Amino acid sequence: MMSVSRPDPDALLDKIQREDARQQRGHLKIFFGACAGVGKTYAMLSAAHAQREQGVDVVVGIVETHGRQDTMKMLTGLEVLPQKQVSYKDKTLTEFDLDAAVERHPQLILVDELAHSNVTGSRHAKRWQDVEELLIAGINVHTTVNVQHLETLNDVVGQITGIRVWETVPDKVFDMANEITLVDLPPDELLRRLKEGKVYFEQQAQRAAKNFFRKGNLIALRELALRRTADQVDVEMRDYRADQSIHQVWQAKERLLVCVGPDASATKLIRGAARLAASLRADWIAVYVETPALHQLSTERREMMRRAMQLASELGGETTSLAGENIPDLLLSYARSRNVSRLVIGRSRRPTWLRLFRRSLADELANRTTDMDVVMVGHDAEQSTATENRGPASSHIALEENAFKPSIAYLWTCAVCFSVTLASAGLLQFFDLANVVMLYLLGVVIVAIRFGRGPSILASFLSVASFDYFFVPPRFSFSVSDSQYLFTFMILLAVSLIISNLMSNLRFQARIAHYRERRADALYTMSKSLSGALMVEQIIEISVDHLAPVFQAHVAVLLPDSHEKIRQPLSGDPRPGQLTEMDTSVAQWVYEHHQPAGLGTNTLPSNAVLYLPLRAPMRTRGVLAIAPNEGSQLFQPEQQQLLETFAAQIALALERVHYVEVAQDALINMEAERLRNSLLSAISHDLRTPLTAIVGLASTLHEKNDLSIDKRHELSLAIHDEALRMSGLVMNLLDMARLQSGKVNLNRQWQPLEEVVGSALRASAHALQGHQLMTQIPSDLPLLSFDAVLLERVLCNLLENAAKYGKNKIDISAEHIAGQVYLHISDDGPGIPAGINIFEKFTRGDVEAASPGVGLGLAICENIMHAHGGNVTAENLPEGGARLTISLPVGDAPALPALTENELQ
Repeated sequence: MMSVSRPDPDALLDKIQREDARQQRGHLKIFFGACAGVGKTYAMLSAAHAQREQGVDVVVGIVETHGRQDTMKMLTGLEVLPQKQVSYKDKTLTEFDLDAAVERHPQLILVDELAHSNVTGSRHAKRWQDVEELLIAGINVHTTVNVQHLETLNDVVGQITGIRVWETVPDKVFDMANEITLVDLPPDELLRRLKEGKVYFEQQAQRAAKNFFRKGNLIALRELALRRTADQVDVEMRDYRADQSIHQVWQAKERLLVCVGPDASATKLIRGAARLAASLRADWIAVYVETPALHQLSTERREMMRRAMQLASELGGETTSLAGENIPDLLLSYARSRNVSRLVIGRSRRPTWLRLFRRSLADELANRTTDMDVVMVGHDAEQSTATENRGPASSHIALEENAFKPSIAYLWTCAVCFSVTLASAGLLQFFDLANVVMLYLLGVVIVAIRFGRGPSILASFLSVASFDYFFVPPRFSFSVSDSQYLFTFMILLAVSLIISNLMSNLRFQARIAHYRERRADALYTMSKSLSGALMVEQIIEISVDHLAPVFQAHVAVLLPDSHEKIRQPLSGDPRPGQLTEMDTSVAQWVYEHHQPAGLGTNTLPSNAVLYLPLRAPMRTRGVLAIAPNEGSQLFQPEQQQLLETFAAQIALALERVHYVEVAQDALINMEAERLRNSLLSAISHDLRTPLTAIVGLASTLHEKNDLSIDKRHELSLAIHDEALRMSGLVMNLLDMARLQSGKVNLNRQWQPLEEVVGSALRASAHALQGHQLMTQIPSDLPLLSFDAVLLERVLCNLLENAAKYGKNKIDISAEHIAGQVYLHISDDGPGIPAGINIFEKFTRGDVEAASPGVGLGLAICENIMHAHGGNVTAENLPEGGARLTISLPVGDAPALPALTENELQ
């Protein structure tokens, strides 16, 4: 039997999701070329005319003609969107009007030069970000780009041509294009066009021919463009085969891990890893290891590493950080945990003779792994040298290493050495010189612990010099009578330097561990606080209270309203550290596009506030706005990772509270639905029964004229009884509705209990027919404060309940115990079934033995008694039957007025 190839359900789901996302976004078509002058813009305009002839609404957003007459003629007949005026350095420049394009919302818009950098002050720093917003808005876009502007090929083109292009486009933007059209010209044809002035003006063309537009450069660029287009076509082919299930493929993908270091070649390493990942169609991860030495680097070198990690994120890589000292162990352990197949690292810059004593990272990884390939990327020697020759470290942690100023620390070092010398001079008559050496080593340890590496090294040399000058014969001279002391000096100096270095490293590592512990404690404290938050307002307060001191910043959490519009925080006195001035339009953009904006990002980088989307597993829940007092503190790699973790925790807390509210609403709806069904059941059965009887009896009276007077009287009495019964049911429903709404006002008066008991017996006389009543109410009961009408209603319900379930006998008794008056009503019926709360709405006891009812009487009694400050309970009697008891507080009754003689007579 031939096996049937079934498609992978995960692949089908992924395909459906991609198709759905693709239908909601606009269609992106890129006209791709090797360099300027090949005719990309001309081809784009030609395609636009063809679309216009087919009835497509086409608008020219921006087209850079560069004075080319043929290109300018192609604009004829197309609607051109006016450009906006932007002021920059006392000049007025023109720029693409993104807002006007979104408002115009054509079917197709032309946006030339995808890699263009926008004027400072624009919403986005790059034009490709404008294009992304147009695509999200559902507008189709045609654009152009050259091969040298692709981020991963930027350094390769720079090496070929000798010219570095600074305007680049992330490869993920190029890869997400729905269609790539290669616009190609042979190098000779392009050079001919250059000479004829069809590319640049005469002087500019001559300069370009001598530099960029050399034939060898054009050949190499053309090959790069062809290869990049071929890669894109190959991706489309493989996607098609996977979608159509033409062949079963191995689902495991290759994964690359690139180790980023704090130098200028890190960006080249990132680009090389991105190109390799693209060619292998593999996932890739950029990792940096946070070692103690990392914190001693200069701010500039740490900034290089931050930019490299940001570049990795822009190129589609995953970024993470590891903490520790043994870099090879950390990298290999993490790589194996993530199923990494290749390690990408920079080539070592160490001299060969130095590598004989200590292996480079590349050598360590290559020798310690057999299940992963190690790929080494070359570095730029000039950049690396320039980086290494920069100034000393100025990290914030390094600055905090000493609590004292450097000059004071060195003065204290001299003081410690002087003190050790004085102590040794006093102890010399009791100890040998070997013990004096130990005292000096103790002084070095104290200095290293207290003041750090520099002062401890000074203490090492001062200790050797002091020992030689004051204690080694001949004393008070640096000359040595015994050459063996030279060996002692060498050992003392070596041991002192080793101790000072070890103690300084331990001290520094302890400080780094302290900072890590503070970050972990901040995360733990905030997680613990957020876990107990039950309202959105509590989450906002917790977020501000925790983030503001950790990042030395002002913080605000912005949430959307019911119309998905970001709103300002609630007015009132701001909390310490709360941000009060922010741009809600930027926050709205961040919320809609799920991307950060503001300070330190590619979108509105000049803004003083950083806006981060609060992305939860299901959706974005809001925006976190943070304005740091010092920007450099916020953009250190470890601080960025901490901030992202905080934002994720806040988003999860908001989502948890949201779904708690959803669950509560669902429970309320379920309870309301249950009550509604019970009410409908009661109305449809218990009210319909007396109505049916009334209708039937009335019809009999109307249709049969020959009935006797006695028979007519009997039918009339039956109709009256059924009407009273239905009236009681309706009264119960109305009473319960009134009690549930809380609109019951008690008319309390001081009165005796026996009066309301008598009126209840008279009102329930019809229901109590056929039952033997026994009443035992003491005459000395105190006066009680109650609403006589409502309490009579309670007693009527209790008496009718006893009549329904009792057989023959009903007992009524009362007693006064400890400030409470208890009234008991007992019957001789079957009792209360186990596990049933008879005071719950629509709940009844033995339904088969009971007469019809909706199960509201006892629930009404409980509500009325609670309104009086009393209670109602039920219990089964040992001899059989049930007893229901109501209790009322006695209170302080007013004194009765004295009777006059006439009233007494």
